[in-house]
Amino acid sequence: MQLAQKIIIADDHPLFRAALKQAVTQAIPGVETIEADSLPAVQEAVDQHSDADLVLLDIHMPGTNGFSGLVFLRGQNPSIPVVVVSGSEEPNVMKRALDYGASGFIPKSAPLETIGEAIVAVLEGEEWLPQEVADNLGEVSEDDQKFAAALAALTPQQFRVLTMLTEGLLNKQIAYELNVSEATIKAHVTAILRKLGVHSRTQAVIAAQRLGVEPPKTDLE
Repeated sequence: MQLAQKIIIADDHPLFRAALKQAVTQAIPGVETIEADSLPAVQEAVDQHSDADLVLLDIHMPGTNGFSGLVFLRGQNPSIPVVVVSGSEEPNVMKRALDYGASGFIPKSAPLETIGEAIVAVLEGEEWLPQEVADNLGEVSEDDQKFAAALAALTPQQFRVLTMLTEGLLNKQIAYELNVSEATIKAHVTAILRKLGVHSRTQAVIAAQRLGVEPPKTDLE
């Protein structure tokens, strides 16, 4: 089998992006890597490189809240597998990543050689988790599955608006940040509520927070 030649590395820490790039190039000679430091940058990279073979995604980046970015990315680009690479290394977090569509979960504490082996395994069509976690997989709740499917149906702009809602921004502030009218934001909010099956901004925020993950206490700063 011919291994992938194009991988998107998404992490907001330049040092860790460099480490991932080293692991990738050691495991796959001749690979092309594209770097991104936020969820919007990842989506732009995917739009520009629709032939990408894999996305390596940190779940703690600007523009995303826990698994919401993973779910959104998989919904918008189902043909491109995503592997979560994170410092949040609790077994439950790793299992949920696969439940929400990831093809694997690589702990940031893993040696470069292990990271490379995991990437190659996913490119060959396997799912990858640390062995001790893979031996004890659980099931995601039906409610979380339904919400993940609804979240995946949002457009990129609607997802940005929802992310800003979870940050506590008002319509006027979101309109300013996105350089659109307040009426446009109101229309987006209405569409978001309809797609998520909720009746208020507060309910939408609470629902989105279900996909949250506590940031790791020890991570690159």
